[in-house]
Amino acid sequence: MNTEALLRDLRRRLEEGGLRGCLLVRDLHTGDELGIDPDTQLPSASLVKVPLALATLERIRRGELDGATRLDVQPGRVDTPGPTGLSRFRHPARIAVDDLLYLSMCMSDSLAADTLFGLTPPARVAEILHEFGLGGISVRHLTGELSDTPVERFDAAQVHLAHALAIDAGTSGRGHRVPQLDATRANTGSARAFVDLLQALWTPSAIPPEVAARVRDLMLHNLLRHRLAPDFSSDASTWSSKTGTLLNLRHEIGVVEHADGQVFAVAVLTESLVPAGTQPGAEALMAQVARELRDHLRQW
Repeated sequence: MNTEALLRDLRRRLEEGGLRGCLLVRDLHTGDELGIDPDTQLPSASLVKVPLALATLERIRRGELDGATRLDVQPGRVDTPGPTGLSRFRHPARIAVDDLLYLSMCMSDSLAADTLFGLTPPARVAEILHEFGLGGISVRHLTGELSDTPVERFDAAQVHLAHALAIDAGTSGRGHRVPQLDATRANTGSARAFVDLLQALWTPSAIPPEVAARVRDLMLHNLLRHRLAPDFSSDASTWSSKTGTLLNLRHEIGVVEHADGQVFAVAVLTESLVPAGTQPGAEALMAQVARELRDHLRQW
């Protein structure tokens, strides 16, 4: 199948599966890439934890922070489905900055992330991204807002209503009645911007090597592997990634490193048009589409 026919087919399959997809796959050795609407800006949800980790580790490298510093963290006491780690703790805890990075990146713990944002506010994270020449990613607010959505205002039997609101309350200019989904107010990014970030982490760039290596290691140990990992992990490949989930948004970015030396950055940002919280078919479809883009690039 030629490239144009493949892209038409993948768009059709996404549409039939109830997904709007913004994807980009790039060969990090050659720069060749394939994508579907890769420049569309979407709320980034927990993908913002990658720039946060980068900025925190850079400040540790500069001596502005100490990774061994222990911070007192109040319990999140969240009892709705979704949040992980400290967000669900019942009692206060004292945790080192380095360990908060692990919880934020590998367990997607939003309370751990917001504790790190207390040290490096969103504006400072944005400044450090700019210093490294990385654009297209907006960091505007903490991640705690991700657990204060319409989902928390409905009981379990009515979660579909929150998803219906997320689907139907947007505007043509990507504004939204739900603040976390409003591209003018939320943390945002495009598939291309996140692939550019991945490229800067996996290949020589303005990011200091020791900082990039630590972010790569955190992404390698991501525990949330239900989305793209089944299609990119094998005995002959390594998948390092970060997921992001918010209402009808399902995202994942990552890098697959093959035993033959090929390395591909992958960014998949999606909006579901189906008003349901649990959609394993959507998770599988976004992985299949990303893998077919990667497979086509491997044949070039």
